[in-house]
Amino acid sequence: MLVVDAMHEIELGVWKAIFTHIVRILYASVEGSQAVAKLDARFREIPAFGQSTIRRFSNNASEMKKLATRDLEDLLQCAIPGIEGLLPSPHNQNITRLIFRLAQWHALAKLRMHRESTLAMLNDATVTLGKELRNFCNVTCTAFATKELPRETSSRMQRAKHNVTSNRSGRDAEGSRGNHTDQGIQIPRRKKFNLSTYKVHALGDYVRTIRMFGTTDSYTTQIVSNIYIFGSHLWTICNCLAPPSKFDVLASCSHHASHVLRYPCPKQVDRSYILI
Repeated sequence: MLVVDAMHEIELGVWKAIFTHIVRILYASVEGSQAVAKLDARFREIPAFGQSTIRRFSNNASEMKKLATRDLEDLLQCAIPGIEGLLPSPHNQNITRLIFRLAQWHALAKLRMHRESTLAMLNDATVTLGKELRNFCNVTCTAFATKELPRETSSRMQRAKHNVTSNRSGRDAEGSRGNHTDQGIQIPRRKKFNLSTYKVHALGDYVRTIRMFGTTDSYTTQIVSNIYIFGSHLWTICNCLAPPSKFDVLASCSHHASHVLRYPCPKQVDRSYILI
């Protein structure tokens, strides 16, 4: 049985799709790009909190460039004050209520200790989140003629040019068909919010998976992603000329993995148990 994956299904999946479509709605609103500029300005004014709890949003949040999973999680936790008031009623209330329900569901799904009461709360939050998603899709999304974002149009243009150039065999064909193709791909296409995805469907599997396999922090793919960070640590402890030994690599990997999994790390590693 495949377990759920909160990192790819929620932060990089459902929430990223919702936030992307909210930016499309802002572009399609009366204020247009000015509303998006207000959104970016509000996110830049949000101060950092704690030690790597809420990081400062240095870039434009609407562009979503170079965002890791932790950045998207910070966007979810700070999205309500950034988006509130940018759209007319009732769409403003629909979006802020959806973000609140998603943040509530996200917090319950990533709890590191569960009881029957918290699982019941997560089950109720899943039902409420599903209703808010359908309301957002049927009411708010249908009220705006949303189109591609500028970065989406630019990416599609680059892909189309690359495909056309690679498929042509002569310069004459490129000169005769190039202008017509460029004019066709520069127009932003219509974009609709899609609820019929596996990642949205997987929201209902979290309660059952937690009951069978434990909390989501025990089997999330974020553990493997964090272990790769130890490579940069190995480079700092060596002289940058000779690579570290296999024992140093295994010892550092064991230390970092134990830190990620929140288990105590042994001070010394017995060399007899390491097969080199």
